[in-house]
Amino acid sequence: MDKVKEIVSEINKGNPKPIYFLMGEEPYYIDRISQYIAENVLTEDEKGFNQMVLYGKDTSVDDIVANAKRFPMMAQYQVVIVKEAQHLSRTIENLVSYAENPQPTTILVLCYKYKKLDKRKKLYKAINKSGELFESKKLYDNQVADWIRRTLASKKYKISPKSCVMLVEYLGTDLSKISNELDKLALIVPPATEITPDLIEEHIGISKDFNNFELKKAIGERDVKKASRIIDYFVQNPKDNPFVVTVTLLNTFFTQLLQYHGLKDHSPGNVAKVLGVNPYFVNEYVVAAKNYPMKRVSGIISSLRNLDLKGKGVGASNMGQADLLKELLSEII
Repeated sequence: MDKVKEIVSEINKGNPKPIYFLMGEEPYYIDRISQYIAENVLTEDEKGFNQMVLYGKDTSVDDIVANAKRFPMMAQYQVVIVKEAQHLSRTIENLVSYAENPQPTTILVLCYKYKKLDKRKKLYKAINKSGELFESKKLYDNQVADWIRRTLASKKYKISPKSCVMLVEYLGTDLSKISNELDKLALIVPPATEITPDLIEEHIGISKDFNNFELKKAIGERDVKKASRIIDYFVQNPKDNPFVVTVTLLNTFFTQLLQYHGLKDHSPGNVAKVLGVNPYFVNEYVVAAKNYPMKRVSGIISSLRNLDLKGKGVGASNMGQADLLKELLSEII
């Protein structure tokens, strides 16, 4: 996010680069930067003659260069945005000669999603010298909750740790999808409000009581009744609660619990750091460690891996989600 802010700041100061090569596995920031350039470099009157959007599937590097070499009409700059530029990956190196001597009155933006340039090639070196190379990296699962917190803080909102986990569990690591849901909340909830599980349940539709987060907690506490109620809810709502998500989350939890058992320093700060979890959730591991000794945890991890294979049809083609979930609970508790 710091790099994005730096790019935006330079544009606002009137110092845009002639080339922005936006690449990487996470499309969210690629879209945000290209959208910002499209909306803010030119005035509405200037855009008619001086802003162009091309698509990688429907254009060529030669066409891009030809358009980029044009001069702006009654404006300081022209903006050429190439969306889905990754479709030009086989010929993208043909852009080298232009990148070595770009048109100073053109701002060329290439959205190269899910791929990145080879740092050893001439194009990477040329753009790195004359323009801006931005790599949008995919966030790890344990980084997304913090991203949500910081994003909401920039909008003057707070969010509880449990609420962050609910959003990540339900929406995954797709930042665009998460951002859309946060924008919806911002339209409904006034600033300075804390985003709670109740608000998420009401406005996004995620159950605050029947979700994988609560199942994990119930299993850690060996609360069989609560875990069974959640499992029954999952059986009745299979589309919203896919088995693969449940078994993956529990496998992660018990793998972290195995790490916890192996720690010499069980102070909350060290546990949070080593396991990569929010300090708010450390007590869950303290409780679970009392209920599941290290040897038992190893056996559970093995069972979860077998269940994961069964869920994918390996050795259990006739098992439905209901049977898998019931066996999961039986194997653990």
